[in-house]
Amino acid sequence: MKTMTAAGSTLAIAAASPATNDAAGFAALTLIEVGNVEKLGTLGATFAKVEFQPLKGGKQKYKGSPDYGALQPSMALDTDDAGQTLMQVSADDETQKLYSFKVTYQDGSKRYFQGRVFGMPETADGADSMLMAAPTIEICTKPVKVAAA
Repeated sequence: MKTMTAAGSTLAIAAASPATNDAAGFAALTLIEVGNVEKLGTLGATFAKVEFQPLKGGKQKYKGSPDYGALQPSMALDTDDAGQTLMQVSADDETQKLYSFKVTYQDGSKRYFQGRVFGMPETADGADSMLMAAPTIEICTKPVKVAAA
């Protein structure tokens, strides 16, 4: 991946799960683009830190369990947008169902993952601002990275 801006990046969602958790499995899904996305947020794993201090020697540090993160996109609310509608369905879903997501960057590289939307609050911030939605997408599977073609 070369250096690039975030301009042109997109977010898409599907209610279906991939047959396999790889590029081919996700590419076979019909994902619906979410419109009016202003920003996506941070994508990528962090690890819990596990420490052990032996009586003799220095402190030992290990990577613990991964947390694949959460996207917190910001979008101008559009109730006619099919992607935003499915995002709201996911936010209202109490069954713990995993939804599939795709982030596409400016150069065409992709990040696929499954997650759950933990709410989609709306913000009315003033007369000269858009009505905004700010969902939190908790990423539940290791993201599949696909290089640009």
